[in-house]
Amino acid sequence: MSQQTPLPAGAKTSGGRKYTFASRMAKTPKSFIREILKVTEDPRIISFAGGLPNPELIDVGGVARAAADVLAQDGKVALQYSTTEGYRPLRQFIADRYKKRLGLDISPDEILITNGSQQCLDLIGKVLISAGDHVAIERPGYLGAIQAFSLYEPVFHPVILHEDGPDPAMLAHELDHYPVRLFYGVPNSQNPSGVTYTEERRKELAEIFAERGTLVVEDDAYGELNFDGVSLPSFRQYLPEQAIITGSFSKILAPGMRMGWVVAPPAIMEQLVIAKQASDLHSNYLSQRIAYEYLCTVDIDAKIRVIRARYRDQCTLMVSLIKELMPASVTCTQPRGGMFVWVTLPDGISSMDVFEHALKEQVAVLPGIPFYTDGGGTNTLRLNFSNSTPEKVRTGVERLSRVIRQLDRH
Repeated sequence: MSQQTPLPAGAKTSGGRKYTFASRMAKTPKSFIREILKVTEDPRIISFAGGLPNPELIDVGGVARAAADVLAQDGKVALQYSTTEGYRPLRQFIADRYKKRLGLDISPDEILITNGSQQCLDLIGKVLISAGDHVAIERPGYLGAIQAFSLYEPVFHPVILHEDGPDPAMLAHELDHYPVRLFYGVPNSQNPSGVTYTEERRKELAEIFAERGTLVVEDDAYGELNFDGVSLPSFRQYLPEQAIITGSFSKILAPGMRMGWVVAPPAIMEQLVIAKQASDLHSNYLSQRIAYEYLCTVDIDAKIRVIRARYRDQCTLMVSLIKELMPASVTCTQPRGGMFVWVTLPDGISSMDVFEHALKEQVAVLPGIPFYTDGGGTNTLRLNFSNSTPEKVRTGVERLSRVIRQLDRH
């Protein structure tokens, strides 16, 4: 038998052919969420695993009318190439909303329209992270950011997330002992935990960042989904030259339109635009025009109030059922907004075991393991309450509680 030549690092075989990939691919995790969504395509399964907005709250008719108006009034332009930065009236709308919601003075020139907020993370990684650079992130942290940044081969420094925000002493220690390029966090209704940083903690963290000159990437994908309608300050308020904000229309308009944006100081924006040009020239211009037309013809604040009320009710129901039906040793967060509840299981119960047994009961959950860059999360779950009905929330939590009680007895 002839001896086989070992494949080089990063190589794969397919159909007998050898392919060699960039070394960065070996360090980039698959999206566990995307893999789970394949499992949950079965309509009989109640899924708390994904992060989808409630389909009943997507205004299909309103978007259809906006699309028809754009095509009828300015179709030839809307179907043409456009500028990298994005449709200026849409950027002005976003700037005006920051002023109204957060009191921030932001110029449209500081805003870049992207293909969802996920592309913001990719562009930020491209322009700010080199292999071996140090990046601080929440623990647990958003899986999409972990995956996007991992392509650029950083060293992650996870900072424990408490009920009021990241641990300030731990953050200061990491920044003092390592050359951390940036901190990435989700201050409002964090994904996966549902935690919202308090105003006091934001000020404390801002002082730490200011003293050390550290950049802050503030992912504000859920900022409009605060249940009480009260917006807390952005890091931009404290650190105008050190804060980058990412935002999205996915949670309040429609995720399929892939409309996000990034706000950055001029010097960083210049580099983001160059990276965007190299990536895809510009975001879908027709979707930008439709989004702007829609936003100008509906009462978006009234629509957001409806979304908040629905999500608040479903979150309240899920949390109350967890407390009522699950063992007392199971704990969960009590989100002030967003789409997720974070569950901590009793010691000795594996979240992967819960995942596998729950699927047999036709309910899907997301184990917390992928949200940790340093290991951990083996006894945690992320549950999504937005993409359900009250009936599905009740039935799904009942099934899940039976699974956990059975595993807890063993």
